[in-house]
Amino acid sequence: MAKSKLTGFTENEIELSELAKALAHPARIRILNILFDSNLCMTGDIVDQLPLSQSTVSQHLAELKRVGLIKGEIEGPKTCYCLDNKLVRSAKKMLNNLFSKICNC
Repeated sequence: MAKSKLTGFTENEIELSELAKALAHPARIRILNILFDSNLCMTGDIVDQLPLSQSTVSQHLAELKRVGLIKGEIEGPKTCYCLDNKLVRSAKKMLNNLFSKICNC
């Protein structure tokens, strides 16, 4: 979204829209589930668990990292990915707040 088009929106609305955009592909949801289920940092193993090429998985990892849902640390020639639990908790809170407001439940 162009910077000028963000005028008039709250920081929370912008952040939530960026998170939603990052979650808008099933591969990214699967990657988050893989990282959660493994409960540790992973490298190339993620590619083995998806029906996608290495380059496509790398693009999905980059998008999740861009919004902060995952962290990537370089270990030798590979990058080790894991969930950023602080941001995941923050994203959960923002989504809960949004849906609580719009559905009155």
